[in-house]
Amino acid sequence: MNSSRVFSFSAKPSAELRIHWIKKIQHKLFNIGFSIAAMYLVSQAYATSPAPANTNTGAPTSSASAAAPQAATDQFDMSKVPPVSPAARPGLFMLPPTGPGYFSLWDLITGNKREKPPVAPYAPFALLTTPAYDIDFRYLDNPDHEKDLFDPVKRIHLASDWLLSFGGNFWYRYIHETDSRLNAEGINNDFHMLRTRFHADLWYRDRVRLFAELLDSRAFGSELPPLVTDRNHADILNMFADIKLANINNGPAYIRVGRQELMYGSQRLISTLDWVNTRRTFQGVKTFWRTAEWDVDAFWTRPMVIEKGNVDNWDTQQNFFGLWATNKTRPGHLIDLYFLSLINDRNLAATNVLAGNILQGNADTHTIGGRLAGNYDNFLYELEGMYQFGQRSNLDVSAFAVATGLGYRLPLPMNPQGWIRYDFASGDSNSKDGRSNTFNQLFPFGHYYLGFLDRIGRQNMHDINAQFTMQPMPWITFITQYHRFYLANNRDFLYNAAGQATLQDVTGQSGSHIGDELDFRLNLHVNRHQDVLVGYSKMWRGEFLDKQRPGISPDLFYVQYNIRF
Repeated sequence: MNSSRVFSFSAKPSAELRIHWIKKIQHKLFNIGFSIAAMYLVSQAYATSPAPANTNTGAPTSSASAAAPQAATDQFDMSKVPPVSPAARPGLFMLPPTGPGYFSLWDLITGNKREKPPVAPYAPFALLTTPAYDIDFRYLDNPDHEKDLFDPVKRIHLASDWLLSFGGNFWYRYIHETDSRLNAEGINNDFHMLRTRFHADLWYRDRVRLFAELLDSRAFGSELPPLVTDRNHADILNMFADIKLANINNGPAYIRVGRQELMYGSQRLISTLDWVNTRRTFQGVKTFWRTAEWDVDAFWTRPMVIEKGNVDNWDTQQNFFGLWATNKTRPGHLIDLYFLSLINDRNLAATNVLAGNILQGNADTHTIGGRLAGNYDNFLYELEGMYQFGQRSNLDVSAFAVATGLGYRLPLPMNPQGWIRYDFASGDSNSKDGRSNTFNQLFPFGHYYLGFLDRIGRQNMHDINAQFTMQPMPWITFITQYHRFYLANNRDFLYNAAGQATLQDVTGQSGSHIGDELDFRLNLHVNRHQDVLVGYSKMWRGEFLDKQRPGISPDLFYVQYNIRF
């Protein structure tokens, strides 16, 4: 039996009733989470408020003296709040430069040559997938920390048990695309993007957290219609409550209720997708447990539907839930183990079903996988395998994907490093044989792995690729990638980075070689808060593109300025 049908109703009134209740559940999630957190905060504030002064002037002074040590022992140590786990290494990770040197342009201008990299909350790069609520500012509690202009709005201690922080981000990006989106007309596209984020973060001890982040994303000047992910005017990116459940084996366990970004492992399946102007967010419930050796999460969520001029709502036709565990066996190495389920009740058009374009709905997709990553001195490695099963448009799903690579950091000046990699995701040869073999990439950061042009998704593809990076100075990062793309099956679609089917030859006569792509990126780390990113990408069409889009050879140029505070 197709379990996705458990969520379906045949009668129209039942469907309307279901939507009504789903919307009520969405609001309940916000209301319940924040009501519980608020009541808890109020009760704890009352419980920890100071007792009225003793009006008995004849009381012995020794009693007051004896009470002082007790009050001191009741003060909570906020230096470890919040309990933050560093983001997992992505698949093409780089080993950072070591000192001495200038680690920002500002260091160079001011002559501040450092012996080692400075303690800083942000990675020295214009793109940052880590959610704002996982940026680590705990170093500010060290009185010897390096002072910064924005320190006063971070970790504001309210009495002894409360912690309040503010922060935000602004970016501007200019983009020029040639033969944009592989359109048959060969239209070029020049446009501009603006994105603003602002958040507030309140903690009571390590027990309760309220976090809210607003987002405003705008795009203008384009020759082609903006993508859905280009614009979202004044909306909520994150809004949740965390409540501590217990300490288990020297690690805290929490429940999180509300709107929240999700980011796991290599981000091949679940990512915040920082490249797009709107980022990606979900709404639901997550429990998580953190220790020195283990990170374990269990969640049930729904992806948010972007509505440019309205308040975003969750997708009532999709349920996404899973279990993710990361074992940090030893420094520099990790093991990811996970089980994920996406129940998608979206009805597909008959023409899409007939053509075999069936990944966007009417499916129960279950993914089981694991990953090994790390480095032995200068040798870098990664291996990830993913298998999918379930039902899709009444077809049995059996699909898989593999990503593997080896890298090495050369012991030379400018911190040169290289990777050689192979990525594969299965495709389908016959949509009428009772099986569906196309891998579903779920909610990935595809832009990071499969070419910055975003023409290729982790579905029905082979990618033989290499990456080389160097840092002429610690504040300058140069990245180049080369990709050679093939279809895994000639009769299946070519899917883009968003997972959407774009081109297909049902006869398979167009061949399998999609094309070759060369990408360049140059990041200039201005100071702790500011980065400038310049990039250029070019694809040379192979036999498949030459027959499907003759004369089309896309390229991309962009410049981005980013400031965080």
